[in-house]
Amino acid sequence: MRLFSIYWRTLLSSTSVAWMIMPCHAQPRALSVREALSLVQTQQPQLQAARERAAAAGYNTNLARNTLVPDLTAGYQAGYATFNNVTGMSYPGLFMPISGPPVASNTYDLVPGTALTALLKWSPLTFGQRAAAIDKAAAQYKLANAEYNDAVFRQQYAVLSTYLDLVYLKRLLASLQANADRTRGELQQSLALAKEGLRPGIDTIQFQAALAQSEIDLLGVQRTFIVQTVELSRLLASPGAPEDIVLSDTLFAISTPAFSDTTLSITGNPQYGWYKAKKDVSFASLKEIQRSWRPHLDVWANVYGRGSGILANGTINKAEGWRLSHDNYGAGFQLSFPILQFSRTTLLKKQYRSFLAADEAQLAQVSLDLGKQMETAHRNYQQSRLIAERIPTVTCAQQLAYQGLQLSYDNGLIDYTRLEQARYHLLQAEIAQAGAYIQAWRSLLDMAVVAGRLSLFTDQVSQP
Repeated sequence: MRLFSIYWRTLLSSTSVAWMIMPCHAQPRALSVREALSLVQTQQPQLQAARERAAAAGYNTNLARNTLVPDLTAGYQAGYATFNNVTGMSYPGLFMPISGPPVASNTYDLVPGTALTALLKWSPLTFGQRAAAIDKAAAQYKLANAEYNDAVFRQQYAVLSTYLDLVYLKRLLASLQANADRTRGELQQSLALAKEGLRPGIDTIQFQAALAQSEIDLLGVQRTFIVQTVELSRLLASPGAPEDIVLSDTLFAISTPAFSDTTLSITGNPQYGWYKAKKDVSFASLKEIQRSWRPHLDVWANVYGRGSGILANGTINKAEGWRLSHDNYGAGFQLSFPILQFSRTTLLKKQYRSFLAADEAQLAQVSLDLGKQMETAHRNYQQSRLIAERIPTVTCAQQLAYQGLQLSYDNGLIDYTRLEQARYHLLQAEIAQAGAYIQAWRSLLDMAVVAGRLSLFTDQVSQP
C-alpha cells in the first residue's frame, strides 16, 4: 500500500511539472493593416536606432546657438620651483604668468608659488558666422529626419507588400483546398462507377494521382504561407509565434479599390524629401564657407590672485607662497582677420558650389524618375481594375462548365480527360481572379508609395 501511494505521488508530481513546462502560446489576435503599420514604427529596433540618430542630430542646432554663451574657466595652481624661476612660474593653457621681483644672481632654493584665476572669453558678434552655423545644423537635422522618414516608409511598404502576399496566399490556399475536395469527390464517384462497371478502373488510378498532386500543391503553398508569415513577424518585431498572427483585412482578394483621384504630387515622397534636404545641407555649407572669411571678434577678461615665496626685497618667505597676497584683473577685446585665407576660402567656395550643383541635378533626376513612376503606376492601376472587373465572368463560366462536365462524366458521356481539363481550368480561373484583385491593390499601393502617402492605400481598406 505504501508503494502504491508513493507511485501515485510521483506520477502526480511528474504530471504537474510537465504541465508547467509545456509551451504556452498566446491567443491568436487579429492584425489589421493600420495596426501593422503602427507596430513596425514603434517596435522595430532599426527604426528606433534611426530615430535616436535623428534626435542626436537635433542637438547640433542647440550647440551652434550655445556658442553665444561666454566661456568662463576657473582654476587653481600650486607648485615648487627654484628661486630663479618662481617669478615666471605658470602652467600652459590656463593662467597668465606670475610676476615677481627680479633677482641679481642664480639661486636654486625651492620656494612655493600659487595662483587662483578666472578667465572669460566671449564672442558676442560673429559677423554672420554663428547664424550660418545654426542654419547648417538645422539643415543637417532635417536631413537626419528625412533619412528616418525614408527608413520608416520603406519598412512600412515592406509590411504592406508582405501583408498583400499573405492575403493572396490565403486565398490561394482556399482555392487549392477546394480543388483537392473536388478531386476527392471525383475519386469517390469514380470508385462507385467502377464497381458498377460503368467506368474503367484506370480512371480511379488517375483520380488518385490527381488527388495526390492537388495535396502536394496545397502543401507547397502552405509552406510559402508559413515563410511569409515569419517574414511579417520579423518586420513587426513581434515576439510571439507566427501562428498567432491572423489577418483581419482580407478584402484585397475579393474586391477592387474604389480610388479614382489621379492628381497626385511626388513632393511627399520620402526619397524626394531626402534629396531635397541633402541639397539644403549643401546650400547651408556653402553659406558657412562664404562667411568664414570675415573678422573674428573676441572679448577677454581675466582676474587672478597670486602668492609668491619671494618677497619684493628678494628675501624668501615660503609661507607667503601659499597666500594669495596680490590680485590682478584686466579686460579687453581682440579683433582678427584671416587675410591669407582668401585663396583657401575661394577654393572651398568653388568646391561647395559644385556639391550644390550636383545635389540640384540629382534632385531633378529624382523628380523625373518619380514622375514617370507615378505615370506607370497610374496606368497599371487603370488596367488592373479593368482586368479585375472582367475576371469574375471567366470564373463563373468555368464553374458552370465544370459542373456540366461533371454530370456528363457521371452519365458516361465524356471521359476522364475532359473532366480533368475542366477542373484544371476552374482552378486557374480562381487563382487568376484572386491575383487580379491583388494586382489592382498593388497598383494602388505603388501610386501611394510614389506619392509618399500610404494613407491613400489604407483609407481604401477601411471603406466597405
